[in-house]
Amino acid sequence: MPTLNDIRSTFLSFFERNGHRVVDSSPLVPRNDPTLMFTNSGMVQFKNLFTGVETRDYKRATTAQKCVRAGGKHNDLDNVGYTARHHTFFEMLGNFSFGDYFKDGAIPFAWELLTKDFGIPKDKLLVTVYHTDDEAANIWKKVAGLTDDRIIRIPTSDNFWQMGPTGPCGPCTEIFYDHGDHIWGGPPGSADEDGDRFIEIWNLVFMQNEQFEDGSMRALDMQSIDTGMGLERIGALLQGKHDNYDTDLMRSLIEASAHATSADPDGPGKVHHRVIADHLRSTSFLIADGVMPSNEGRGYVLRRIMRRAMRHAHMLGAQDPVMHKLVPALVRQMGAAYPELTRAQALIEETLRSEETRFRQTLDRGLRLLDDELARLPEGANLPGEAAFKLYDTYGFPLDLTQDALRERGRSVDTAGFDAAMAEQKAKARAAWAGSGESKDAAIWFELAEKHGATEFLGYDTEEAEGQILALVADGTDVAEAEQGQTVHIVVNQSPFYAEAGGQVGDTGLIRTETGAARVTDTRKVAGVFLHVAEVTLGTISRGQGATLSVDHARRSAIRANHSATHLLHEALRRALGAHVAQRGSLNAPDRLRFDFSHNSAVSPEELARVEAEVNDFIRQNAPVETRIMTPDDARSLGAQALFGEKYGDEVRVVSMGRLTDSGKGTDGHTYSLELCGGTHVVRTGDIGAFALLGDSASSAGVRRIEALTGQAALAHLRHSDSQLSEIAGILKAQAGDVVNRVKALAEERKALANEVAQLKRQLAMGGGQAQAAKDIGGVKFIGRKVEGVGGKELGALVDEMKSQLGSGAVLVLAEAEGKATVAAGVTPDLVDRISAVTLVQTATAALGGKGGGGRPDRAQGGAPSLAAADDAIAQVEKLLEETA
Repeated sequence: MPTLNDIRSTFLSFFERNGHRVVDSSPLVPRNDPTLMFTNSGMVQFKNLFTGVETRDYKRATTAQKCVRAGGKHNDLDNVGYTARHHTFFEMLGNFSFGDYFKDGAIPFAWELLTKDFGIPKDKLLVTVYHTDDEAANIWKKVAGLTDDRIIRIPTSDNFWQMGPTGPCGPCTEIFYDHGDHIWGGPPGSADEDGDRFIEIWNLVFMQNEQFEDGSMRALDMQSIDTGMGLERIGALLQGKHDNYDTDLMRSLIEASAHATSADPDGPGKVHHRVIADHLRSTSFLIADGVMPSNEGRGYVLRRIMRRAMRHAHMLGAQDPVMHKLVPALVRQMGAAYPELTRAQALIEETLRSEETRFRQTLDRGLRLLDDELARLPEGANLPGEAAFKLYDTYGFPLDLTQDALRERGRSVDTAGFDAAMAEQKAKARAAWAGSGESKDAAIWFELAEKHGATEFLGYDTEEAEGQILALVADGTDVAEAEQGQTVHIVVNQSPFYAEAGGQVGDTGLIRTETGAARVTDTRKVAGVFLHVAEVTLGTISRGQGATLSVDHARRSAIRANHSATHLLHEALRRALGAHVAQRGSLNAPDRLRFDFSHNSAVSPEELARVEAEVNDFIRQNAPVETRIMTPDDARSLGAQALFGEKYGDEVRVVSMGRLTDSGKGTDGHTYSLELCGGTHVVRTGDIGAFALLGDSASSAGVRRIEALTGQAALAHLRHSDSQLSEIAGILKAQAGDVVNRVKALAEERKALANEVAQLKRQLAMGGGQAQAAKDIGGVKFIGRKVEGVGGKELGALVDEMKSQLGSGAVLVLAEAEGKATVAAGVTPDLVDRISAVTLVQTATAALGGKGGGGRPDRAQGGAPSLAAADDAIAQVEKLLEETA
């Protein structure tokens, strides 16, 4: 009996022998189709080849494509586990022709593979064709010898495929297997077609037309083939099973679930095991492709799938987390075909374990509350919508889990009541938003958030992605179109642009559509909606268009380097200054970083040098920068630093970088920096390049500010500093290493000369060192003089020297230097009880048109507008002395 791995290999080998390129499966997160939440068919990665936008070096391809259908239009979640063929994750086998062979090649390939390589009896097969597709019907007759009763013409869209309302389209032919008349059901197109006797196993799509908005069609210049065969379905057939869950791969996962839960795989808990087996695949592959559980977008769908599986494990009696224990079984089955599973195994296990540990608290509480609500209702009554909403809104118990739990009891939920309660909550939230003092056009962003949901951020993994324009807002108004020269806010469903938050500035870049382009100058976020502030630079862009969004790579790289360096700087400061250091603000821009932190004194040059050296040590370590998702409490229990000003929900992104290597202190291998952060970061610390501190300054009381540069900016700064040092060395005629000593010597020499000049100025002011003539006023010797060229700083010493000459008396000096007028007075100690130097200064400054002045009774100083009335000022002081005699 062939295994599913054998069947996959046989399919790919067959088409490789027939000139097809075996192409690896694309990720589950599509990058070229913004309308899809997940990759749900094999043709997704070839979409641009079919439309002619892209060409490759092959015209024939074959793939085994991993697919997920658990959200949006293609959502099989609720049926999984209860039917034989519904899955959230499945593999789609396909062969593709891009303008090479057409119907006359695709049909013979299919028939040969099915009947020869897979050995399916010819008389068990029948096909459908679009009712007007005589060409396909005739090829089937010729190649397979099928009679008219085994070629069923279908006049509906079941046999006519379309990429969308417009674009490539064409008829298709579906191949069915007849399980025999002992199973109920009729052929396709009949009244009993929903039975299980006739099962579709392969669909061949003939892309031969292009459809336009008016409904008209024309033949495509490049006619192509797109086929899809579910591996699980063909596997069940070839293994003689009628249920996909009985295939070898699925059975191995079911038995792993049974072993982990100690529950019979075929007993009363059969459905639970099937759900766990299916959901194990989808959750593991989604995590391997970069999706992490969250409360919005793809992350929310992942969380729903995970929690649904975890609830079924709980119903099997599992008391501890189970899902992570099943990952090795999945890797053994599928790791060879999909090596990303093996690479991500540790991450998958940890994510499942962490999520299930947290969810058990929600589950236990939710089920108790559900039991309480049901106990109040009549037997068999449905759960009121208000009660279901309370479980969701207050206790975090999703509606689909409530429905799933009730399904086991033969009950359902009043979904209309649930929707009404949800609408009422949104109305209250809108009213609260309108009254929060936000900008005048904030209401429109809330409406967009309510209509379309939050923008999904793709920028952790890529700088370019496809998106769909949901809204264009110009001057606070939602418009259908924006033209060249117009400034507009562009809202898309998903974006690689980072919206300003947590100190990191918003991204810039380009948004391109088929009809125009816009230059994004900033990205902001309001109510979860990303606003791409842009100027239309070419043509027009319209609501509803698909768009390519490209972040400015060089700018983003510089921002990433600065943001990661900020984390290293934070930790280095804590280690250099103490554990009291905490972030109080930051800026991570493309040209620099700024970090404000709690500290009460200036950071010394020695401390700054230590911090700079430590950051550069960890940059050179080139350690990987890792991220994990966990609860805030779990993150803080690990010692993660929370960033100032950030608001955290029920889960956070934890960024770690650097490894401690001091084994003697027991820190070997420990993480150096661990912080809660939603920003973008380098892949390895070495990507920062270099780190240069610009200095430390006061930001506010108890808060210091450091500015720094990284990468090329840091190197440019260091080169500039080196150039200046070389220039100074040249001026001093010294070697660069001797510059500091030479400058110190010059500074000492300058200080000595300055003191000498000051002494000479004082001597000149005192008449060349000669004794000054003093007046006797009321028995008090007094010297009052106007001097020039003596600065305010030198007046004190001049006054003291004059007092020393007098022995007993008072001195008033009026000086003018460098455009400033200064008044100084002194009184010898024996006279301070009678005369105050402060009074003398205030009298003189008043006469000069100034006011004030202060100091001590023995010496005081003040300022004046000018010394134009110097003689009058001296006279006023003499008059004061006479009055106090």
